[in-house]
This record gives sequence, structure tokens and C-alpha cells, in this order.
Amino acid sequence: MVDREQARPLAPAIERPSSEEHDSSLHPKTQAHKKLIKRCACPLISLLLLAILIIVLIFTVFRVKDPVITMNGVRITKLELSNTMTLQTRANMSLVADVSVKNPNVASFRYSNTTTSLYYRGVMVGEARGPPGRAKARRTIRMNVTIDVITDRVVSSPDFTTDLGSGLMTMSSFSRVPGQVKILNLFKRHVVVKMNCSTTFNISTQAIKEQSCIRKVKL
Repeated sequence: MVDREQARPLAPAIERPSSEEHDSSLHPKTQAHKKLIKRCACPLISLLLLAILIIVLIFTVFRVKDPVITMNGVRITKLELSNTMTLQTRANMSLVADVSVKNPNVASFRYSNTTTSLYYRGVMVGEARGPPGRAKARRTIRMNVTIDVITDRVVSSPDFTTDLGSGLMTMSSFSRVPGQVKILNLFKRHVVVKMNCSTTFNISTQAIKEQSCIRKVKL
């Protein structure tokens, strides 16, 4: 009886990891995963911010703006009149146009040969070409364009006698300045600046009485 009543040996206890031990075993993996995400996310965020910055600069600072061409004034030189205040057929007559080109961009504006044509009553009576040049960033350059007038074409106009009687003569001019704006050697934009002007001057005093201009820019 004593032997039967002896207690049976207990089964060996199975140790189960506690929840804290389980979490601690997973913690290094979680930390490594988070570090990997951060390492991948930082370059992506930097690239995204850089792309946004470039887009903002393109549409603000680096946006190509229209160059502005202005006719500051016109001088008449070599105008020879007869005693009856009429223009001689073989007379020499020249117009000197004071033209300025303003570049509002952050990069220089390089332009090729400029062309200025002079018209009287719809007939071209003179043309001048200017040399290429460069307008620095946010600067204005000025140039004098001298146009030799073909007086034969002026005198042969049917309206010439009427203009002489009024003492006023109106001439129109067309100027064309083709060029290019290059920003950081990355962004290039071809620009053509055009200007039509109408100038009325006194024949006897050679003073400018009225002048109006229309500008147009083609990008």
C-alpha cells in the first residue's frame, strides 16, 4: 500500500517563452526593417524635393521672358532740299534710329544680325543691317541703326507732292531681332523680337512730330 500510494513523478515542465521574451526576439528584426525603410525613403524624398525645386525655378526664376525692343528716337541726316523746299531727286537722305533692347531674363540674350527696313507709302525705300551682339542678364543695350534712303523711290511716289505741301512726311519702319536665351546651358529658347513703327516728321525742321510703335515677340 505504501508503494502504491507513493506519488508518481511529475512530468518535466515545458518552458514557454513569455510574451515579453517573444517581443524582444522580434525587436531586432523590426528595428532593422525600419532602418531599411528610412534608408530607402530619404533618397526618394530628396529626389522629390529636388524635382519640385527645379519645376518651381523653371516656372519662376528660369522662365524665359520676352525681350523688349524700344525705338527711343529717330534723327534725319543728310536731308538736302532745293530752294523751293522740295527734295532733290539725287539727294542723299539718311535716318538714324536709336534702338534699345532690354533683356529681363536671368541669362544673356544673344542675337544675330538685326534687320531694319524703311517704308514710305508702302514702298521700301531703305534697309539697314546691324551686327550680332549680346544683351547681358537684366541689362539694356542701345544701338544706332543708320538707314540710307533711296530718294528716287520717295520722289516717284504719287503722294510725295501732297506731303510736301503739308510740310509733313510719314515713314514706317520694321525691325527684326532674332536671338536665343540660354539658361545654365540646359534650357534654350529661340526668340524673335519684331517692331513696327510709324514716324511723322517736319520736312523743313526735320523734327519728329509723332511716333508710335507696336512690338511683337515670337518664342
